Amino acid sequence: MNPGAIVEAAALLADHRLRRVPLDTLPEALRPGDEAEAYAVQDALHERLVPSLGRVAGHKIGCTTAVMQAFLGISHPCAGGVFARTVHASPAEIPHAGFVRVGVECEIVARLATPLVPRPVDYTRYDVEKAVGALMAGMEIVDARYVDYSKLDMPTLLADDFFDAGCVLGPAVHDFRAIDLESVVGVTTINGVEVGRGRGADVMGHPFEALAWLANRRSQRGLGIDAGEFVFLGSVVETKWVAAGDHVVMELEGLGRIEARFT
Repeated sequence: MNPGAIVEAAALLADHRLRRVPLDTLPEALRPGDEAEAYAVQDALHERLVPSLGRVAGHKIGCTTAVMQAFLGISHPCAGGVFARTVHASPAEIPHAGFVRVGVECEIVARLATPLVPRPVDYTRYDVEKAVGALMAGMEIVDARYVDYSKLDMPTLLADDFFDAGCVLGPAVHDFRAIDLESVVGVTTINGVEVGRGRGADVMGHPFEALAWLANRRSQRGLGIDAGEFVFLGSVVETKWVAAGDHVVMELEGLGRIEARFT
């Protein structure tokens, strides 16, 4: 893609997202052909969205678990941004009409105390753990803002932040090193009925493997992850779509409980 096509694709994606008009597909000339082009469009999209949605305050990683890879038919992780004005504290009330088709995902979230800067040597999960200042229970809010997302190619979904539409965060847990993150069980309930559960080990064997993946993926592009930013490490429960009025509760052992009502 030439620079003009990248900017034009980002403008089209931003327009559809902000107006909540379902996207059919990008015109062929504006469609990223691979991951490198997809991330280039995503970068340009972020520049377009910041004036409306605030700065990029955090990151999300999709498809880090077998359940989500099977759900979306994508075999590898994908990264996106989370904007400051889409971040909510638990308990939250969120207008259901603010989305095309809203869903929720149950995740462990890491907030960095020190930055993960670009470097020539890959980060390991033990390296990135040293940079984490706190963990939180997190509810990622996703939006299927497409006519039929199952018919879209992976680079187009990646360019559009891989469904991200915001999040709900629980209180920070600073003494997380006492928690066996592989054994942490996450449970999602909607209107008091359990709809799914999973374990921390479902996230690439250990949640910090996902954080290391993101640090290395961004490092390859000359980018870091800043201190104070948070990272959603991947859903341990398959995406659940919610209706107006639904009350969603998520609990992650040792990390707390979060809730949101979609009004």
